Amino acid sequence: MILEIADFRITPGRQDEFDAAIVHGVQTVISRAKGFRGFKVNKSLETPERYLLMIFWDALEDHMVGFRQSPAFAEWRAIVGPFFAAAPQVEHFTLLAKSENS
Repeated sequence: MILEIADFRITPGRQDEFDAAIVHGVQTVISRAKGFRGFKVNKSLETPERYLLMIFWDALEDHMVGFRQSPAFAEWRAIVGPFFAAAPQVEHFTLLAKSENS
């Protein structure tokens, strides 16, 4: 399993709108993609315009090819893109270790 982490910085003052948009976008667009296994969204307490979106994929190709090169990616960006203050930073991770409680 692959973990995609997208670090978003949005326009100040638009947090309430973005809160709804990001969840809507994941639930209605990204969740339909092949290899999608789940997601988490976290908001920064110290930097209110910063969000981390974590998406779990079966394989890197499910995200980078299956989703990013599909029409669904443009649909996703139309939902969340208007809020971006800067381009998102996206990286992919594999699990090294975890606690028994997580």
